[in-house]
Amino acid sequence: MPASLDINLYKTLNSVELDRKILSAKEKLGSELLILGHHYMSKDVLKFADFKGDSFRLSQQAAESKAKYIVFGGVFFMAETADILTSEEQTVILPDLQAGCAMADMADANAINDCWYFLQNNFPGEVIPIVYINSSAELKAFCGKNGGTVCTSSSADRALRWAFEQGKRVLFFPDEHLGRNTGKKLGLSEDSMAVWDRQNKTLSGNAHARLFLWNGFCPIHLKFTEEHIQKVRNNYPGINVIVHPECSNHLVKLADSSGSTEHIAKVIAESPAGSQWAVGTEINMVQHLAEKHTDKLIIPLSETVEPCMDMSKIGRENLLWCLENLLGGNIVNQVKLTAQTASGAKLALDRMLSIK
Repeated sequence: MPASLDINLYKTLNSVELDRKILSAKEKLGSELLILGHHYMSKDVLKFADFKGDSFRLSQQAAESKAKYIVFGGVFFMAETADILTSEEQTVILPDLQAGCAMADMADANAINDCWYFLQNNFPGEVIPIVYINSSAELKAFCGKNGGTVCTSSSADRALRWAFEQGKRVLFFPDEHLGRNTGKKLGLSEDSMAVWDRQNKTLSGNAHARLFLWNGFCPIHLKFTEEHIQKVRNNYPGINVIVHPECSNHLVKLADSSGSTEHIAKVIAESPAGSQWAVGTEINMVQHLAEKHTDKLIIPLSETVEPCMDMSKIGRENLLWCLENLLGGNIVNQVKLTAQTASGAKLALDRMLSIK
């Protein structure tokens, strides 16, 4: 295999050169290449994506394609999911392997095992683990092994209902807030929930709760506050406030609507011309929506909330570096799981898809 190209060479290219070279590489690679772009990517990268959307749907589209090389404009757990769903003949590449997820990093196998040991001692055979898609493949495999499932922000309610219909309690991780918002949506009281403190390895709240929440969170979505909602409503009377369910329950209750990135995009797309929206999610997505729907007023819920630092690690420089390495016969930054991890995670993902 030839030596990989030096990524530092790409940092000296100007914007015009980067765009020209990326388009040229895409053309040369042709149908062998598929570039995926998550909603939170910057527009400089997203404009080169063949498919744009939320993480799980993008992975499904990769699996449905015949492309040999899948370059994921997203973060590490997304590339892992793409590797799980795609075939052995397909190669998944992440332009920057350091593009992680702060929330996903708040739960690892050792920490989950500590919590699971505690719950099994107190409620033997009574708990089903449900992991949010924003998590490592290792934790998805844990759920597969222990009779649990994965959920997305749009399917979390179905996953919880599935577990409760079996008469079980649920350990929901790693996002406390999506778990709480979903529990409340299903009619659970706060007293029906308890929070597992991952640092101190202790449970707070009702010791006999039905829903055990891991105390992880998205740093971006927790920056939105009641004051932000009050301010946009004062400045834009009648504006619709829509937020992601990774926001706090207090904020979700104050908003007019909440839902996944796909839900937010759909609701705004289907709203009438002239409608006004303040959107509580990652700033790049809000900007994409504003540029796409120029017949509506679409603004960020807060101008001070910065873009996701990990998503920002994917840029044109490392995208081009990956593509030109492929042209030279060299695969860089491949994301490849062990067969055991991929198999366990696939089991949990298949359970998710089977839940109606």
